[in-house]
Amino acid sequence: MPAFEYRSLDHRGKVKKGTAEADSARQVRQQLRDKGWVPLEVVETRDRGGQGGLRLSGGSNKLKGAEQALVTRQLATLLKSGLPVEQALSAVAKQAANPRVERIMMAVRAKVLEGFSLARALAEFPRAFPEMYRATVAAGEQSGHLEQVLEQLADYLETRHDTGRSVSQAMIYPAFIMVFSMVLIGFLMTFVVPKMVAVFENRDQKLPAITEVVIWLSDFSRDWGWLVVLVVIGAITLFARALREPGFRLRVHRRLVNIPLVGTMLRASDAARLASTLGILGRSGVPLVDALFIAAQVVGNLAIREAVKNAAARVREGGNLSRALDKSGFFPPMLVQMIASGETSGELDHMLTRAADYQERELNSTVSTLVGLLGPIMLLVMAGFVIMIVLAVMLPIMQMNNFMAG
Repeated sequence: MPAFEYRSLDHRGKVKKGTAEADSARQVRQQLRDKGWVPLEVVETRDRGGQGGLRLSGGSNKLKGAEQALVTRQLATLLKSGLPVEQALSAVAKQAANPRVERIMMAVRAKVLEGFSLARALAEFPRAFPEMYRATVAAGEQSGHLEQVLEQLADYLETRHDTGRSVSQAMIYPAFIMVFSMVLIGFLMTFVVPKMVAVFENRDQKLPAITEVVIWLSDFSRDWGWLVVLVVIGAITLFARALREPGFRLRVHRRLVNIPLVGTMLRASDAARLASTLGILGRSGVPLVDALFIAAQVVGNLAIREAVKNAAARVREGGNLSRALDKSGFFPPMLVQMIASGETSGELDHMLTRAADYQERELNSTVSTLVGLLGPIMLLVMAGFVIMIVLAVMLPIMQMNNFMAG
């Protein structure tokens, strides 16, 4: 039974949007009339012209991280209670607070009712349910333990979302300090300093070097500050466009992983993401080679992603995963050693999960330390600029007083 999206007017004349299942659009219109509503538009979900997936007329068909985790947790709970898949999907759709989530879940349910497997139905929405998600669900369906697999997937999605949210929240204060410092320094250099040093311009007094530097910076920011801003915006725009080209983006990512501290954090982040994904795919019954190619898609850095694909090719040829990852040079030694231990003991999936937890703890600790230091560093930089401006003004005054006293 297909799903239809509708727009109608209720008893008060307000526009109502929603999703309904019926054999035809005419039946949906009749259902709306039976409720006393006036149907305005009824549209069936339809294919996107060969690109794969369904296009919803109501807007984007992408789920946010929190929405994806919540939907997965609800599905796992409902399936564990004994509900069939189509009823669980219907219940999740009705509980959705966002109409977009409701439309997606109702469309997935419609595909399931047509005879598609859950993984195949989810494949109609590749932006909402990425390849790793669909492969995990497919493995759960094949093994007959879909509810347990969905619980593991929900745990993984919730952990990933919580980690990202913690980092974002921790960056708010340093970002505020940075923006405030730049605005304050720009204001002082453009409007305050010129008035304070104007008293020295008509005197033949030799100004201290720090005063001349501050005056030069003030004049430059006042006369050419707008040009600097335009150049920076233009450079950022050109760089963002250049990043769309795969070759240039790959070269940039290769340089990023080699930058001290930044590269270490990038490698730790992608290593944790890779280990978590491999662990959940392995526990779901996905073969290691297939899991490596799927997990490579969740790695953000293209250079590391390329290394994972090369490792998958070596494993396919009979090599060890630990040696293949170690050869790339991108992965922390602790991760490689834990994977090697898992391969030796035959508990690779368990060791991958432990390695992911360890990498995530290390990454969170490093990020927390850096974020904690960034705020005081920005305050010190701002204080340094203020002190420099005060000295630039006070030193000539002290020279004048000494000259008059002498």
